[in-house]
Amino acid sequence: MDIEGSLLEHFSDLPDPRMVKKCDHLLVDIVMIAICATIANADGWDEIALFAEGKREWLKQWLALPNGIPSHDTFKRVFEHMDAQAFQERFMGWVQAVFQLTAGQVIAIDGKTLRGTCDKQGKSTLHVVSAWATANQLTLAQVKVGEKANEIVAIPALLDLLMLKGCIVTLDAMGCQKSIVQHIRDQEADYVITVKGNHPQLHQHLKAAFATADESGYSLTSPAYCETDDVQHGRIEKRQCWVLADQQAQGLGWQDCQTLVRIQRTTQRSNGKTSQETHYYISSLPPLASLMLASVRAHWGIENGCHWVLDVVFHEDASRIRTLNADHNLVLLRKIALNLIRQHPAKGSLKGKRYRAALNEDFLLEVIQSSFNLMR
Repeated sequence: MDIEGSLLEHFSDLPDPRMVKKCDHLLVDIVMIAICATIANADGWDEIALFAEGKREWLKQWLALPNGIPSHDTFKRVFEHMDAQAFQERFMGWVQAVFQLTAGQVIAIDGKTLRGTCDKQGKSTLHVVSAWATANQLTLAQVKVGEKANEIVAIPALLDLLMLKGCIVTLDAMGCQKSIVQHIRDQEADYVITVKGNHPQLHQHLKAAFATADESGYSLTSPAYCETDDVQHGRIEKRQCWVLADQQAQGLGWQDCQTLVRIQRTTQRSNGKTSQETHYYISSLPPLASLMLASVRAHWGIENGCHWVLDVVFHEDASRIRTLNADHNLVLLRKIALNLIRQHPAKGSLKGKRYRAALNEDFLLEVIQSSFNLMR
């Protein structure tokens, strides 16, 4: 089976945390089995080992397996001690080799806490900040938030890992920091960032600017304004977006900010109840309402297309694995699997594709090779 140039190549030089002369199993075999098993509906070490036993003859066609199939304890120990940073670097090398980011694409950055990794005090031991390419629907990179740190520290570290030139970076209010804006602009990328009360001076500036515009008779025509209507799940949602050209935010320290944004969401439910929310944003992009609204909507792709899928399809929040590096490495395994499954052109749900991969070896191989096919 020809899988040259794909995952096997990119993970073949991963540093081995074991005493090599005492190892019965090759590290690359262990990693590739774990990736295949995660695609094929396995969510923990026992299930990965059971998958490998059941697919022994199929795996022997393209893996060395000098001493047969590793036990579940072997998978557990290897991923506990494997260097998470080195694993991440190989993951990023694979992503950059097989997926091409397009200019103007929205890169959504957001954090996720793994609820199942709570310690005895009920505190989660793992919080990860990820970068999500909304058009390609894939994870580009992730950074673990340190025990005594927060996303404000992790986001710049994540940005330093990415090649963002020409892209649009979107962040929630936690990422609304002058240093983060500087990082984005240094990479020749644009930003659209949520502004809330954690920056009262900037927040008040936006509210006052739009209040003045409303009083003077704000133009309800493009490019200063746009609106969309969605009817789904028994509700009607109207989104209205206003933009203002503004240079004053730059004077407050927000580099290259040239646009203030206000988005109002009005939701009418089938029971007759109506709710309304108003959010504010700053951006380095020109004042085009349609572009702002599209960028903000695209940001939610990381919640719906990544975080929600990891919880519902891959049962991430139910996982109790948390010792040493195992939790961080298992998160990356899931994201490798999700990236691959999404790129396969077969129709059907992601859950259905995982189940099909567990039953059909030919389909599983197609999923694994999907990244290699994109390189041709």
